[in-house]
Parts: sequence; C-alpha cells; structure tokens
Amino acid sequence: MLTQVVFLLCAASSVSASVKGAAGPRLNNNQLYKFSYTTDVLLDRTRGSKVGAAGYKISSDVDVNLVWRAPSSKDDQLIQLAISNVRIGPASRRSEKKNILHGSTAEGVLGKTNLATLTKPFLLYLRNGKAKAFYSYRTEPSTIKNLKRGLASLLQVQLNTGKVIENDVSGRCTVEYVAVKGQVRRTKILDTCQTAETGFTTHSQVFGVSRKSSSVTTFTLEDGFIRSAVAEETHSLAVNVRRSAAAKVLSRQTLTLVGTEAGPLEAAGKDVAGAVKSIDVKLAAVGIIAEKVKSECKGCPSLFEHWQTQQKQLEPASLSKATAPRSFLAFIQSIRKASKDEILTVLKSASKTSLPQVVDAVTSCQTVASLDAMLEFLNFTDAKGFVLQERFLYACGFASHPNERMLEVLLDISKGKIGSSDIKESVVIIMGALVHRLCEKGGCNLPTVVQVKKIILDGAGSAQAESEIQMYLLALKNSLLPEAIPIFTKYAESEVGAHCTTALTALQRYDVTLITEEVKRTVGRVYHQNLRIYEKNVRAAAADVILSSNPSYMEVKNLLLSIGNLPHEMNKYMLSKIQDIIRFHMPASKVIQEAMKDMVSHNYDRFAKVGSSSAFSGFMAQSADVTSTYSLDILYSGSGILRRSNMNIYGATKGAMLHGLQVAIEAQGLETLIAATPDEGEEDLESFAGMSALLFDVQLRPVTFFKGYSDLMSKVFSMSGEPMNVVKGLILLTDHSEVIQLQSGLKASAEFQGGLAIDISGGMEISLWYRESKTSVNNRGALVVTGNVTVDMDFMRAGVEVSFETEASLDFITTVQFSEYPFLVCMQMDKTTFPVSEYLTKYESLSSGKSVVSRNSKKQLVPGSEFPLHQENSNMCKKVFDSSW
Repeated sequence: MLTQVVFLLCAASSVSASVKGAAGPRLNNNQLYKFSYTTDVLLDRTRGSKVGAAGYKISSDVDVNLVWRAPSSKDDQLIQLAISNVRIGPASRRSEKKNILHGSTAEGVLGKTNLATLTKPFLLYLRNGKAKAFYSYRTEPSTIKNLKRGLASLLQVQLNTGKVIENDVSGRCTVEYVAVKGQVRRTKILDTCQTAETGFTTHSQVFGVSRKSSSVTTFTLEDGFIRSAVAEETHSLAVNVRRSAAAKVLSRQTLTLVGTEAGPLEAAGKDVAGAVKSIDVKLAAVGIIAEKVKSECKGCPSLFEHWQTQQKQLEPASLSKATAPRSFLAFIQSIRKASKDEILTVLKSASKTSLPQVVDAVTSCQTVASLDAMLEFLNFTDAKGFVLQERFLYACGFASHPNERMLEVLLDISKGKIGSSDIKESVVIIMGALVHRLCEKGGCNLPTVVQVKKIILDGAGSAQAESEIQMYLLALKNSLLPEAIPIFTKYAESEVGAHCTTALTALQRYDVTLITEEVKRTVGRVYHQNLRIYEKNVRAAAADVILSSNPSYMEVKNLLLSIGNLPHEMNKYMLSKIQDIIRFHMPASKVIQEAMKDMVSHNYDRFAKVGSSSAFSGFMAQSADVTSTYSLDILYSGSGILRRSNMNIYGATKGAMLHGLQVAIEAQGLETLIAATPDEGEEDLESFAGMSALLFDVQLRPVTFFKGYSDLMSKVFSMSGEPMNVVKGLILLTDHSEVIQLQSGLKASAEFQGGLAIDISGGMEISLWYRESKTSVNNRGALVVTGNVTVDMDFMRAGVEVSFETEASLDFITTVQFSEYPFLVCMQMDKTTFPVSEYLTKYESLSSGKSVVSRNSKKQLVPGSEFPLHQENSNMCKKVFDSSW
C-alpha cells in the first residue's frame, strides 16, 4: 500500500512538472553543433500528389552554439544560430523547361542584400526548453526575420509528456507533447493559435469554406539534445458546396545534426540582456511570433486599367454567362486595394448599362474606401437614381461580412430625405437583414444595432399607414429578433390580410424552440377562424406555421378534422400538404401518421376531396457535398384564379441550411373578370397581384403587378406576357480571406470568392377570350467560385487556384383554364441542360519576371429535365395541352 502511495505521488509530481514546462535540451559549453536544414512548401489541389505540386525548397547549413547560460540554472540558455550555404530549388521533381529555378543561385533569387541578411547570426533565449526571447535586427525585412523565427521554433521542445501553451512563429498556441524512448512528438493544435493576422469569412456555412489543419513535429533526442527534428504541417481548404474545389498547403521542415566541433567561448554578462549587448548592441528582442508581411503588387494594373479590360463582361447582355461573375470577382479583388478617388473615377466613367453591375461590385467589397465612394456617388434625394440606389441596398443586404458602419450608413440614409418611397421601404427592410447578420456575429449590443432594433420594433407598433406597418414587419422578418415574436403574434390576427401573411411567414422562419404555446394558440385561432373570418391564403400560412412548429397530436387532429369544412380549394390544398409531409418524411410526419390512425379524422369522405390546389416537395440535387430541395405550393380561389403560388429552394450541407430562394405570387379580387363569386371572407378585396422574393435568407421589397380595378383592366388589355424583373444583379456569395502562418516562417494567403449573376423575373397573363391565365417565374443564373492559395516571399511566389463555374436556368410556369369547373391546372418546373466546368491552375514566379503556369480543366454537361410533381398534375397537363392543340 505504501509503495502505491509513493508511486501516485511521483506520478502527480511528474504531471505537475509537465504542465509547468519540463527542462528542454541542453547545449554543451564551447561546442559548435552543425546541422543541415531544409524547409519546403508545396501547393496543390487536396487530392493531388506531391509530384507536380507548385512550391519551392530552401536548404542550408546551420551552426548552433551556446552563447550564455544563467549561473543559477542550466536550462536558462542563450543560443546563437547562423545560416550559411543557402540553396533554393523546386519542391517537387520537374523538367528543366518547367523549372524556373534551373541555373539560379540563392543570391540570384534572393538578391545580394537579402542573402546577406539571412546569413547574419541571430539569438534565441530558451528557458526550460521554451522560447522566451528572439533577437535579431529590426531593420531586416519581415520575410527574412520570419524565416529565422521558423528555424528557431524548431529548437523549442519539452522532454516530458504534457499539454502547454507556447509562443512560436505560428503564434500563441496550445501544444501537446508525447515523450517515448528518445523521441518527442509535438502536436500543435492550430485552431488555438492566436496571431496578429485577421481575416473574414462568409456568414453562410452552405457557401462557406472549411479548413482542416494539422502540425506535427517529431524530435529524436540523444544525450538530452536534439539529434533531428522533422515537422510536417498541412492545411486543406474546401468550398462546402463543392468539395472538389479544394486546395492544400504542405509545409515541411527537417533539421538534422551532422556533427560537432569546438566552438566559441561563452559571452560575458550577468544576465541575458547584458550577454546580448556584449555580442552586438544592434540586436533587439523582436518577438518569436511572426510579424505581418506587406506585399506589393509590382506591375499590377491600376483599378481604372483593370475596369477597362472587364467592362464588356459586366454589360447586361453578358450577365447570363459565367464570364460575368468571373470578371465580377476579379474586379472586387482590384477594388479592395483601391482608394476612394480611384473607385469614384470608375463609377463616373462607367456606361449607363454597366453602372448597376459596378455598384454591385463596389458595395460588395465592404472596405472603408468603397463604402465612402458609394455614399458620395449616390444621391438618395433623387428619385431618378432608383435602380442604382436599390442595387446598392440589396448588395448591403447580401454583404458577406458586414460591420457596424454599414448599418450606421443605412440608418443615416433612412433619417435623411429620400426621393423614392420604394427606396425608403428597401432601406428599412435591408437594415433588418444587417441587424440579423451582426447579431449572428455577436454584435447585438453594438450601439447602432441597438438603435436600429428599437426603430423597427417600435415602428411596427406605432406606424399608422398600412404600407409603413408592412415595411416594419418585413424588416423584422429579416432581423429574426426573438423580441419581434410577440409583434408577429399580434399581427397574425390583423384585419389586413397582407399583415397577417407577413407575420405568419415570419414566424415560420424562427427556430421551433422560440415558438411558444401562446404563439401556437394564436396561430390556431387564425386557422380555425375562432374570432373572425380570414382569407384563404392567411389560413394556409397559419397551417404552414402549425405543421412546421413541432405540432402536438391534438393540433394535427384538429387540422385533419377541419378538412371537409373548408372552401373547396382549401380542402384540396390541406390534403395535398398533409400527404406531402408524409411522403417527404418531414419532422411532422410521425405525429400526422399517429393522428391518422383515428378513423374520424382520416376517412374517405375527408381524403377524397377534389380540386386543383396542391403542395409538393422534391429533390433538385443530391450529392456528398450538398442536398438541394424544392417545394411548390399552389392555392386557387373557388373560381379557378390563382390565389397564392409559393416556390421555395433550400440548400443543406454539413447540418447547415440555407433558404436559397422563395418566390411568392399573390392575387386577389380578380373574380369580377369572369363574373365569378368570391370565396367567403374575400368579397370586398381590392383587385391586386404582386410578387415577393426572399433570396439567400434576405427578404426583398415586394413588387406589385397591379393594384385597383382600373389598374387591373389597363393591365389586362395591355399585357404582353413579358415578365417583370424582381431582382437582377451580381451577388458575392462566398467571401473567405485568411493568412495562414506556417511553422517554417512562410505565410500562405488564402482567398476564396464565389460570385453569382442572377436574374429573377415573374409575370401574370390573363386572357378573357380563351378564359386562361398563366403565371411564370423565371430564374437565370451563372455561378463562379474561385479559391486561390499563394505563398509569396516578394522575391519568389508560388500558388494554386481551384475554381468551378456553371450557367443554369429554372422556369416555373402555371397554366390555368377556367372555362369550366373543375378547371384545368398545369404546373411545369423545368431546368435546361447546363455545363459545369472545373479548373486547376498552378503557378510559380520570380521577382525577375520568370514564371511558369500549368492548367487543367474538366467539363461536363448536366442534362435538363422537368422536375417531377404529383401524378394528378401530369394528367392535368396532358388535358391542358391537348385542348390547346
């Protein structure tokens, strides 16, 4: 028993020692340790082999000797390192033609001054194996100092197992040591590293970038000193939506002891500072953590010169092609380096047709200069500038990493004079979207965010005009503030149908955990019309909230019991909705199936109702990377005229969900056109048709086709069938930028951007002669995503670029023939054949201008198709087109 106690005490003291930092390797006095040192970096696609990768290798000899040791501790050591015999070559085998370093010397590549600086000795102060100070010359270029820091960091090691926090060239990191029989394995947990370099990334995980990193160093020890150190570090970055668009950085270091010989005597000095001063007074403690490197683009075109080469690709005629988003992304990179005056020059010189696309690009940059330029360029008091103003606002709404200042700018605009009422509405709606983005990043308590939250929360309660109330409700719908739920609950029972629909669709966007029993009771009252009669589309929206909010058995049973007592088309819609949830295995499917075991709620009388309304969900695409689904909900009035059409597209990857698109078309009060009787609760509705779009989780300002009987009649007789534009422009979907500090001292810059050129339009056509109506939603888009990882040392550069692009279109058309009842309805959802191309580019260059580039590409055609809907629709389409023929 005593033996066990002694053993446990020894073990505890050993663990305690490892946590505090055990003694590291010790150098002998008056001895010179001669090492060979190699560091290389390779860049390639993630699944690429090391052969053919871009990159370079730096080899040298390194002399290490003890300069000073503290009298009180053998583990307090000041060490001098001197690099010599520097060689530079390619990191992987290649032919002479593809080797830009063939015949080059280190002096030729680095330059005489840089080589002399690299070979100047430097000092490392170790205490118990930990780097406590790094001494070099302040005037040295940052790149050279970082290479020295990378070498010095290889001498930092503890000899016992344990987890500690260390400072080295990578930053302040948590490191885990495992010591076994003459070997120490050091694993750096890179996610914990704190550095001065900052970056940004897209808020959406679906279009975001994932990184996997590892850093392992294996030390071989002999007589308590380093015999060899081998480090390997990898960083893989991939676009979540398509993981084949991925790049990898591999960095390796090898330090091997070649031999020892007699070395210089120790320096004089009572302490470290004195010893350093006695060696060279110009040596300074500059820190072991890598410093920022400012890279200058030599020979790069100015922003205006760049714009002149890209202008044609950003004309409206090119927006459906992949060249548009590709030029958009390149333009953004150039704008981010430009000043406010340079940006204004481009804005003022752009043609009238290309200017909206320039506004998209400048706003998407999200730099101080770009935002200042836009504020100076746009005049919000002038209603004629409507198009450019709205493009600016939408680009703010889609901003990948907005800050408080962007919200502050919109707040200032909203307080000033605005020439267009539509723009005033868009400003407030987009402010709600920015509040949501900033709150997601933990900025809910920022002063401007607090101020805007108060404005939109109070505005919904204090506004008198219906249009203003609707504006604030849409802003709150974008904000997704939990504090807005009571407001939406209140307006769900409003006497104004538009307010009810907005409130209910907003509640559907919240996390289920926030939907309280009180909210559910209110929504139930709306659906079951306990207090008053509601329009069909309001009741349908209420049903959607109930079914998507973890419904109880009784809630579902009451919904089922209502079927048969609803208006004809509402009966059919609810049946179709229930069947779609079960077929598509949605969360509510289990409780619905449980409730349907009761024959009172589930019987032929209820489930044999006829009509043309429907709800259907399906898969657009399924792959290992992303799953895309669609849903189509159509609700008609009893007279056969469209009441509500709702198309949704969702994307999901790695547990993250993105509401990519929602296009809702609503119509009311059209029964007078065909002398039909309106449904219950809809007798006094004003004639109206309009469309609302939600794009990438941002609700946009709704568009009105017509409003009022006189406007309706003028549109009926002048309808050309041409669709009305809802949103058109260029959107920055993926925006990821970071600097990866490698343990070797080199830095890898990673830039991933994804651009989308989009054109969404919709239309409604009514023919009284043929007693036929047609609604259409047309979606056109071109997507380009590029990822660029570069290691740039000023005098030498290597990198890899991965990218993919596609052009696609999706059309949703509904044709209704209401010459007889039951009327004929045909829904079509078509995608055209579209190309998908992938590209891989690897490049290397020297400051002398010598360069080599290799390119590979892969292309495929994805066949077009008509998305499947329910069999009933297929049968109806045959009848519609047979009768048309």
